[in-house]
Amino acid sequence: MTTHIFRISIIDDYEDTECYREIEILVGYSLSSFAEGIVTVFNFDFDHAFGFYSDLTDAYLQSRVRYELFADMDDADSYADASGEAKGLSVKKTKVGKAFTEPGQKMQFIFDYGDEWRFLVELIGAGEKKKGRRYPLVLKEVGEAPEQYPAWDEDEGGV
Repeated sequence: MTTHIFRISIIDDYEDTECYREIEILVGYSLSSFAEGIVTVFNFDFDHAFGFYSDLTDAYLQSRVRYELFADMDDADSYADASGEAKGLSVKKTKVGKAFTEPGQKMQFIFDYGDEWRFLVELIGAGEKKKGRRYPLVLKEVGEAPEQYPAWDEDEGGV
């Protein structure tokens, strides 16, 4: 079985520090499993909704191609556009190899729509599954990952 190699960078409008991870994942894994892998390599808890979007701007909800956890929820009928069709495609049924087909392809991964953690996911290469390895496999780590739930500073009006 083949693998895809990705560079996942945190998109942070407030910090100038570079932070990314390169990971290898089997193409047969679901986008849901890929999302969990992304969140895990940045030391976040996998405890919120998420989606992958073709639009790399702040207008990601207008993406032509979008894969969203909402499409897999029991009440997905309520998550539909005016024509009654679901707006996003399944993250549980869609495989990594189907969503990402060519090196250089990029999507935006949004995790936790409240805090809106944004990641740039770029397919940078391919490989072959190696016996005895567990995937996703971290190949490279650059920069320190931010805290998912940073403590509020009392001076800034927090707790």
